[in-house]
Amino acid sequence: MSAPITKLTPTSLSALLCARICHDLISPVGALGTAIEILDDPSNIDMHDDAMVLVRTASRQASAKLKFLRIAFGAAGSAPGVISTAEIMTLTNDMFKDAKADLIWHMDTDGIDKDRARILMNLVMLAVQAAPRGGTVTITRVGRGHTTEAGADFTLVSEGPKVRLDAAVGRAISGKAPEDGFDGRSIQPLYASLLARDANGSVAASATEDAITFTGNFATVA
Repeated sequence: MSAPITKLTPTSLSALLCARICHDLISPVGALGTAIEILDDPSNIDMHDDAMVLVRTASRQASAKLKFLRIAFGAAGSAPGVISTAEIMTLTNDMFKDAKADLIWHMDTDGIDKDRARILMNLVMLAVQAAPRGGTVTITRVGRGHTTEAGADFTLVSEGPKVRLDAAVGRAISGKAPEDGFDGRSIQPLYASLLARDANGSVAASATEDAITFTGNFATVA
């Protein structure tokens, strides 16, 4: 029997997810503010070129994060549908362009159902987080059955120096509350678990000394 899903009120869940989104956006938005302050100060004229570089970098990062999080955490439109694999890869690569870990893709389909695409993107967030010192995150999608999404499996393997599965993440992805309760960081793996449950599937995480593995498994579509 699968572990029971931890119960959260809708307001608590939404508040914690908003906290996570704000955490991801505060760095580039703050950098934009700093750059504008420099540009507005005539005494810092010698720093204006550096400030413009910061504006371009921070605006790119903020845009990439918003586009990614819009799908990973949001509906991105209420209608069901398929998101192209190329779009998922572009959004994800842009989101983690400045991350220390390199993303390696092995995808066997041109498109993924929107609900499962959100799960995959959430798993990528966890896999990159598990490799804070760099390395690789290998993302594999293997389908079973005769339709595009029948029995789709996602496997993500994080490898590199100091890879680590945080205890709070391990508990949350299995539907259990961390010992210190949920916060903006640990709510995201629980959200991935809830998304998978709604899609008649499950997500899981496991760790060895050299690698952290995240999986998403789904029942075969009739």
